[in-house]
Amino acid sequence: MEIANIIARSLGLRPAQVAATVRLIDEGATIPFISRYRKEVTGGLDEVQVGKVKEENERLAELAHRREFILKTIEGQGKLTEELRLRLTTCWDETQLEDIYLPYKPKRKTRAEAARNKGLSPLADTLMLQPYADPFKSAARYIGDGVPDVEAALQGARDIVAERVSEDEETRRRLRHVFEKTALIRSRVVKSKVAEAGKYRDYFDFCEPLRRCTSHRLLAMRRGEAEGYLRVSIGPADEEAARQDIVHRYVRRGTPAAPQVQQAVEDGFRRLLLPGIEGEFAVLSRKLAGEEAIKVFAANLKQLLLAPPLGQKRIMGIDPGFRTGCKVVCLDAHGNLLHNETIYPHQPVNQYARAGFAVSCMVKDYQIEAIAIGNGTAGRETEEMVRNLHLKGVDVFLVSEDGASVYSASPLARKEFPDYDVTVRGAVSIGRRLSDPLAELVKIDPKAIGVGQYQHDVDQAALKKSLDSTVESCVNAVGVNVNTASKSLLTYISGLGPLLAQNIVDYRAEHGAFPSREALLDVPRMGRKTYEQCAGFLRISGGDNPLDNTAVHPERYALVERMAKNAGCDVPALIGSPDLRAGIRLEDYCSAEIGLPTLKDIMAELAKPGRDPRGTAKVFSFDARLRSLSDLEEGMEVPGVVTNITRFGCFVDMGIKVKGLVHVSQMADRFVKDPAEVVHIQQQVIVRVIDIDEERGRVALRLVGGM
Repeated sequence: MEIANIIARSLGLRPAQVAATVRLIDEGATIPFISRYRKEVTGGLDEVQVGKVKEENERLAELAHRREFILKTIEGQGKLTEELRLRLTTCWDETQLEDIYLPYKPKRKTRAEAARNKGLSPLADTLMLQPYADPFKSAARYIGDGVPDVEAALQGARDIVAERVSEDEETRRRLRHVFEKTALIRSRVVKSKVAEAGKYRDYFDFCEPLRRCTSHRLLAMRRGEAEGYLRVSIGPADEEAARQDIVHRYVRRGTPAAPQVQQAVEDGFRRLLLPGIEGEFAVLSRKLAGEEAIKVFAANLKQLLLAPPLGQKRIMGIDPGFRTGCKVVCLDAHGNLLHNETIYPHQPVNQYARAGFAVSCMVKDYQIEAIAIGNGTAGRETEEMVRNLHLKGVDVFLVSEDGASVYSASPLARKEFPDYDVTVRGAVSIGRRLSDPLAELVKIDPKAIGVGQYQHDVDQAALKKSLDSTVESCVNAVGVNVNTASKSLLTYISGLGPLLAQNIVDYRAEHGAFPSREALLDVPRMGRKTYEQCAGFLRISGGDNPLDNTAVHPERYALVERMAKNAGCDVPALIGSPDLRAGIRLEDYCSAEIGLPTLKDIMAELAKPGRDPRGTAKVFSFDARLRSLSDLEEGMEVPGVVTNITRFGCFVDMGIKVKGLVHVSQMADRFVKDPAEVVHIQQQVIVRVIDIDEERGRVALRLVGGM
């Protein structure tokens, strides 16, 4: 219960909520399941809160494991007193725990260790505890093997004192406090690399308070440092004042030992203590910056995954190109490949008319309802050609190609299309992205999708964990049709994973479509516990039970049937009649296990069975005047699409190779703390060009409004 109390205080929750959530997690429940179907148990914690409880519980469990290791290590040295044991067992702060352990931590061979091995520890004690004793007379008693003279003895004693100072818990706390309040981060260019380091020009001579340094600036400096272009340091604003404060703690002015102790303390400060605390803050600041970058990446990914789909339409996908032509595929309403061919409307072949005729024929022959064109090389030119065909009833969309090449070369794509090359697979991916972005993008490593910032500079394990969690959240928030979903999509469903996802696909291929959710229990390795976790997120359209096409969990079917019976109708009639549902008093159905939160969720689902929460994709066109950076002029107002959001602004695709930046200060006539409050990924906007830097390939924009 102690851990639950700590987590509760940290997150502002009740201990009972935390304990219940941890218990569910320990029993194998997933975050989506807990937040959706166990609201009464957790006191209504949402998905973010459940996730934070899980993270904190894991962190504290690791800390407890580390503490046990420290206790065993110190006990093995014979130095574990009852007082020390109590301090360690009641410590839940990682930094403090390591400070307590530091004097006992096994070390590589240090100057202080060498001095201790020569028997100079008592001399170090004399310098610190008997400052009025003559240090030279005291040192003379230690001359012997390995200690040739008085100066050697004093040097060894000073080394021991220096290490003690650097390992003292209170001394470290004091200097750490100075860093927290005043630390500056400085960046300087490596003089021999000035010509090559142009992209880091902003950091050639940079200094600002560490606590005000934004995550993107810190990560940029650290990347420049890793590439050998910059030298980055962190230190107190007034290093001399910090040094004097530490010296004052240890030195008794006017005593014979004072010069020796001061020399030792200053050496410990410069050689051990200052670099140690700087290292701590370097690691911590980078960790916090990385967490911030991961948070932004996850938020962007979520918006991209939940972008509105066009739905089940017959789609033509076009992967455009100049010299190699445009690969064209025709897909049925379920995304199955019906036909593919290559057209050459652009230079150097220039078969413009023939290509247009071929597209028109394919639209007619395969009853195409929409065309998706990749937004990469030759994308705008291909879009113009297709729009000039004036295809009646066919909407044309430019679709992001980010990650399409990654999918087309993947084992998954080769398995799905073994008889086709990467160009065909890429065009299929582009077409399917229009139909259902979520279903297609889950097949690609999120890092390849193009909505992150400094994703290669952050903790890769933490990044993967966050992005996987984001994908899982999105897939379960939308739900999937179990009779059409791919293995990739099913893998992210609560409780499943790759093995069960494959088993579902194999069972479906052998036995045909699932007639009901209950039939999932016939899938190999599908136990009752797993079924409980996944069933509510799997949809069956047109099956035996209309509730199977909703987010109502099977464990609540009997409750809905009772509602229908009390209303004098069956379940389909209850779903189809707002008046019948309006007559239901939810309070009559409350019990010890079922409260109003669950009942309200059920009624909301009955009102919109099978409805996709993402909305529907909208047609969008770039300004026809724009093809390259040279076509832009300051003051122009043009349409664009938000492609990436950072803490300092957002990037907008205007239909040219260079994406413009709307700085956070140019987003509104008010202070904007977080750009995500104003814009979202894939949002269609109008922007004004306020500055063009052709040399660096940068465009500054102002947000005028949405579309």
